[in-house]
Amino acid sequence: MNAQKTALLSVSDKTGIVELAQALHAQGVKLLSTGGTAKLLADKGLPVTEVAEMTGFPEMLDGRVKTLHPRVHGGLLARRDFPTHMAALAEHNINTIDFLVVNLYPFEATVAKAGCTLEDAIENIDIGGPAMVRSAAKNWKDVAVLTDAAQYGTVIAELKAHGAVSDKTKLGLSIAAFNRISQYDGAISDYLSAIQIGVDVPAGDKAPVLDRFPGQSNGRFVKVQDLRYGENSHQHAALYRDLFPAPGSLVTAKQLQGKELSYNNIADADAAWECVKSFDTPACVIVKHANPCGVAVGANALEAYSKAFQTDPTSAFGGIIALNTELDEAGAQQISKQFVEVLMAPSFTPAALEVFKSKVNVRILQIDVPKGGTTPWEQGRNLMDMKRIGSGILLQTADNHELALSDLKVVTTKQPSPEELNDLLFAWKVAKYVKSNAIVFCKGGMTMGVGAGQMSRLDSARIASIKAGHANLSLAGTVVASDAFFPFRDGLDVVVDHGATCIIQPGGSMRDQEVIDAANERGVSMVFSGVRHFRH
Repeated sequence: MNAQKTALLSVSDKTGIVELAQALHAQGVKLLSTGGTAKLLADKGLPVTEVAEMTGFPEMLDGRVKTLHPRVHGGLLARRDFPTHMAALAEHNINTIDFLVVNLYPFEATVAKAGCTLEDAIENIDIGGPAMVRSAAKNWKDVAVLTDAAQYGTVIAELKAHGAVSDKTKLGLSIAAFNRISQYDGAISDYLSAIQIGVDVPAGDKAPVLDRFPGQSNGRFVKVQDLRYGENSHQHAALYRDLFPAPGSLVTAKQLQGKELSYNNIADADAAWECVKSFDTPACVIVKHANPCGVAVGANALEAYSKAFQTDPTSAFGGIIALNTELDEAGAQQISKQFVEVLMAPSFTPAALEVFKSKVNVRILQIDVPKGGTTPWEQGRNLMDMKRIGSGILLQTADNHELALSDLKVVTTKQPSPEELNDLLFAWKVAKYVKSNAIVFCKGGMTMGVGAGQMSRLDSARIASIKAGHANLSLAGTVVASDAFFPFRDGLDVVVDHGATCIIQPGGSMRDQEVIDAANERGVSMVFSGVRHFRH
């Protein structure tokens, strides 16, 4: 047997592979490789041996079989501290393999492409790569297994400093390798079990029809951090993100200052951010206990915040503030006058950050607003809403329905004014993010009263009016959004009694005509959206 250490390098993504191979070669490590990787290393002047030469077996079946061989897996799996293992290698003239560098065929990227055929998907399922990774990861004390170019720097540094890779690093690489295999297999399972086979097997040269909900759902989440506790101090908690997080989502945020985020901070921040990024014009959302307590649009961050704060200054105390536009010094000065737990925006001017420099506990998050574009299939699945129940989960598509003026159906004699129509769309957008039953009074691009989370729609309407009264806001001439239909006319009467002149609701009740007649009787306008926005 050869005492020289050996590295097998076989990668589809060539990023950084030459530098790693050079570092290995500098330590006297023999290089083995396959196909394009071997050619690249040879072109860079590195001495490299083809795996086929080492195994004595050529690549077969268009590259489907090249590393599935005892000389490869024996060299990876043999425990150096087991004399019987080493004797078996010697008997069959097999050398140990001490480094394995593999990244897998790009299955996830392939199926994310529009029009991906079943043939392309199948051919991008790696077989030899995962088999080698599992072998090396199982034998982590003797084999360093690298599955991501981001790992190369650590290994290069340790080789240069110590001529070897530490056990701590090798164990970490092994864990990462098994995680990668789990992610890879999960992606394959999700894709294949989403294919709507029906009566016939889909043609390999065509893109199969994919069900939104695969036959098996394989959640793949990466831990971001442990949290001090959960909703309450006796609960344990941690934050995880999707393997492929959607651009502009909360987990992509960069914390610029402040204390560590709590479980409740994160939940409320997500509610605020999802609401505020739904607006195209400068907007501010203030959330308290998962519900918007103030939402407004304005010419800039200062105006939007000032209007949002007026809705419910009491509830805004200790709230979460989200802006979809840059925060400048003027806006920061105004916000700094209140107690805020978390402040979010796509960007902050240096002067705005300076305002909060002395408020070291304020958590400031910068989140890039999504730029749009095609969403890969995998990211599309990650936009699903998930709710845990006993021994199961509920999955649903996200409530991302956007209402346009052309979607509104005026059902009353009185027609809404252009100003009321704009406020109706604004109120409807806010209602989508308010816990059911939701009643939202709005006027002039700001919320005037929010009633949330009540068992009775009547109670939500009354609470919204009480909130407005406490904030010294008049509801005269407001519009009202109800997230679901009015089952009786009493709900309409309550909001009109408090000053509403125009109402938007989904419609669809058995007593729609009764409610329409009540609106005509009261001399107000009403439109149907045709869409409900329950939020539990």
